[in-house]
Amino acid sequence: QVRLVESGGGLVQAGGSLRLSCAASGLTFSSRAMGWFRQAPGKEREFVGTIDWNGNTYYADAVKGRFTISKDNAENTVYLQMNSLKPEDTAVYYCAARVGGVATLLAHMYNYWGQGTQVTVSS
Repeated sequence: QVRLVESGGGLVQAGGSLRLSCAASGLTFSSRAMGWFRQAPGKEREFVGTIDWNGNTYYADAVKGRFTISKDNAENTVYLQMNSLKPEDTAVYYCAARVGGVATLLAHMYNYWGQGTQVTVSS
């Protein structure tokens, strides 16, 4: 049974930082692409970034230069380091896993999803 559990969300002031974690179990973590998505109230879920099986990362323009994705294969965990946070970054953040190792920004290409963690950035 595949399980993804996000943690690390919270309330932070604009300009601050948070690091989200996503602990994975029940899958071969090292060979998969992992993605981060977010959904703000009243908006559709949007792509944040992804990391492929080889550690290559890709980001949405809105977060490029501020957010960094990394992973620890030994710990089966993927991280989202968020710096210089803005109020518009407020959303529920989800991690997702693909069956394959190739990264994609398309949400429907991910097979497994976590329950999400709330990030709120105050102005």
